Amino acid sequence: MSERYDKGMAVRRAVLGDAHVDRAEAAKTAFDAPFQSLITEGAWGTVWASDGISARERSMLTLALLAALGNFDEIPMHIRATARTGATPRDVQETFQHVAIYAGAPRANHALKIAKQTFAEMEETQS
Repeated sequence: MSERYDKGMAVRRAVLGDAHVDRAEAAKTAFDAPFQSLITEGAWGTVWASDGISARERSMLTLALLAALGNFDEIPMHIRATARTGATPRDVQETFQHVAIYAGAPRANHALKIAKQTFAEMEETQS
């Protein structure tokens, strides 16, 4: 593997946690392996590995973009990642309020619903 892939895997584990990455790696097949390499190198090894902005800011941007574009399936994973990126529930609220104004209230409303449920699940797991 490349240096960018290795860096991406390290960042991916730091943000998403070993358990998540281990599950994803165990589910990887020859069919989706090229895609997994692409996101590990591009998303994690280039974008998330950049020191241009903080992990907290990157987390908030990611959540805003996911909500604005209607990519709701990815939101729970990135809400769980806030425990490692430093983005607080207040940050998430502010992020989705921004989405409501600039991308539409229905998308922000749905994202808030998902975030609320995911934060509740995270609290239950910690109890």
